[in-house]
Amino acid sequence: MENRELADRVAQLLEKPGPLSIVQAGDPVLRQKTASYDGQLGDEVLQDLVGRMRETMEKTHNAVGLAAPQVGLPLRLAVLATPEALTARLIESGQQPVPFTVLINPSYEAAGGPQAVSFEGCLSVAGWQAVVARPDRIRLTREDETGRRLVEEHAGLGARIMQHETDHLDGVLYLDRAELRSLSTMEQVVKRWGPAGVAVTAEQLGFPLP
Repeated sequence: MENRELADRVAQLLEKPGPLSIVQAGDPVLRQKTASYDGQLGDEVLQDLVGRMRETMEKTHNAVGLAAPQVGLPLRLAVLATPEALTARLIESGQQPVPFTVLINPSYEAAGGPQAVSFEGCLSVAGWQAVVARPDRIRLTREDETGRRLVEEHAGLGARIMQHETDHLDGVLYLDRAELRSLSTMEQVVKRWGPAGVAVTAEQLGFPLP
């Protein structure tokens, strides 16, 4: 997508108030490698786009991240945060809530340690979840919305979300990394596999754990 076409597309998205529409699996934009952000939109438009993506994420039940391709933009940009409704549950389970974070031109690599295995879902694969093994600790390189380049280490849930959203920017869906025998409806995950745990899920659905 050329810069002028990208700017026009963003303008079309922003002219309508409210949450942005989320594209679903099968849309080619979810399979494209995105263009790096190098100032194509200007600071004010970038801030407006980040704000609308944040609004969309926060108004979607239990959403923890949103990448630009999910709103139809092949741009290397994503936002993430754990919602307040999940904070107490995360702390009780020994996990750290993730503050609102903007990822611009992100990349990651494993930073040592074991693989972590967990169910994942995606706003662009609505109604389903599957088990994905990912590095539990990563080294993330990104820019923030002010243009600062940051190199950070993350672990646990934050690392998983950052990997998931960065994958979107390379045209990769979580299903490409998932154990497909674990694929379950949201109802099954909530009622059956969430309480049972991943080990029991693997045993009963017949897939190996790393």
